Amino acid sequence: MSRTNTAPARPPAATGDGANRWVVLVVLCVSLLLVALDATILHVAVPSLTEDLRPSSTALLWIVDAYPLVCASLLILFGTLGDRVGRRRILLLGYGLFGIASAVAALATEPSVLIAARALLGVGGAMIMPATLSILRAVFPDRRERATAIGVWTATAAIGAATGPVLGGFLVENYWWGSVFLINIPLMALILPLGRRLLPESRGAADGPWDVLGALMAAAGVLGCVLGVKRAGAGDPLLALPTAGPLLIGAALLVLFVRRQKRRPHPLIDMGLFSRAAFTTSVGCIVIGMLALVGLELIAVQYLQLVLGLSPLETGLRLLPLTFAAMAAGATGSYTLRRIGPRRMVGWGFVLTAAAVLLLVLMGEHDRPMLLTVGFVLLGFGLQTTLFSAYESMLSEAPARSAGGAAAIGETSYQLGAGMGIALLGSVMNAAYAPGLASVPGVPAEASRAAANSLGEAYQVAGQLGGTAGEALHQAARHAFVNGLHITLCVSAGLLLLGAVMARRLPRVMECPVEEPDQAETTEAVPAAEKPETTVAPAVVRPSVEAPGYPMPVESAEPRVPATREAIESAGSGRPVH
Repeated sequence: MSRTNTAPARPPAATGDGANRWVVLVVLCVSLLLVALDATILHVAVPSLTEDLRPSSTALLWIVDAYPLVCASLLILFGTLGDRVGRRRILLLGYGLFGIASAVAALATEPSVLIAARALLGVGGAMIMPATLSILRAVFPDRRERATAIGVWTATAAIGAATGPVLGGFLVENYWWGSVFLINIPLMALILPLGRRLLPESRGAADGPWDVLGALMAAAGVLGCVLGVKRAGAGDPLLALPTAGPLLIGAALLVLFVRRQKRRPHPLIDMGLFSRAAFTTSVGCIVIGMLALVGLELIAVQYLQLVLGLSPLETGLRLLPLTFAAMAAGATGSYTLRRIGPRRMVGWGFVLTAAAVLLLVLMGEHDRPMLLTVGFVLLGFGLQTTLFSAYESMLSEAPARSAGGAAAIGETSYQLGAGMGIALLGSVMNAAYAPGLASVPGVPAEASRAAANSLGEAYQVAGQLGGTAGEALHQAARHAFVNGLHITLCVSAGLLLLGAVMARRLPRVMECPVEEPDQAETTEAVPAAEKPETTVAPAVVRPSVEAPGYPMPVESAEPRVPATREAIESAGSGRPVH
């Protein structure tokens, strides 16, 4: 059987050029860094903006939560929309909206304006986050290179989340609370033209109309679930209407969304992805990993500030070893993944993280800097190893045409895991902490009940009581908090070991097959003012067994691997097939 191969010439800025791929990665990582920073940088500015804007307790809650709630709920909507209309287009719109919302937030003089600005930041973040990962998937078709790129990507997310409180503390101490938003504007002004010039446009499958109703159902369902989980994490009773109502409505909408996608000929998200054990397991591992990380970080911050008496800046510096270890795990992740495979990498990552958590059980009421540093290093390295391999496996299981939807699922899992971590581990902590203050000698029952709400409130009550009773309550609260911390760490270690068991469903080795050309997936060079000229290679007549995309010799059913990376290119896409 004969076949004529048409080999299009690569335009100068095509993503197939090695140097350009890594430049694109830098732009994508800077984008992600800004979004990750904004998720945590506000926390240290809350006292300052509270003094300035005088928001009510409800308004303050929405100022903090508007960004993550809106961002989490819209990830699927914008991830799948990017597959249809262009991921670069959605990303650039997200840049612009993020910059405008940052300016509004920095200059806000009313709590309602700041809440609206934080919600707009969430919309911009939802545009940026899945687009960065799906463009990365399109730009790095070779799994080995993509693993390296994802390692850098995940390390960037860890850097942003950990650097946020430190940078925010510096800005608030030297300027005013609005400066934590104002720094976004010059960075966005720089990255918007760079992204427009350097990032390639890529699209996925565009068959049939985009399911607007399904996208809205997914957004409302995720919003309800995340809102309910956050309320549970804030201490509201699980069966109370403000907590159970959003949870039930959100879960019902997500069930209806899944049923709708299964019936539609052209769904927003290919539900067949969840029938793949590696994809489903990777998503579950991301949830468990984030559940452990965020819950532990929240409790660790309270321990460092309220038990050890460190300042916010000192607390941020104490957490830096965790960040550096995460960076090291991301930098070495690609090599490790090739050597030991996804199953052992995720599984042993969870085991290492569980060991670090159990080591931190040795923490007491007195500062042990070396123990904390070793524990945080092991925690950061183990957890980043797990998250890196889980993200890489999830993205590699999804076809390129569905990269936006797969990235949105991964990011939604990340957000849900973070919310569940605060809710679950926070509830365990409260349940273990409160009984220790039930009967403190010399302390009235009403004061004990108030002190049982949190360690910070216990210190306030102890200060009001004064004298021997106040000192007794202060010491009892510290002791109860440390005991509760130990129990919470043990529960967290158990969840991490459960994740290690789940990882047994992942592939044993990192498979790097030759990717077939995907006609539904298009990647365009930028700028794309002119179509590249195509050159027709001489016809090659060769006996073959038909396979989609390329002929294969009769004597071998394995795809032919070219001698060089540029030897073959996907038809019409301008990018190489590896």
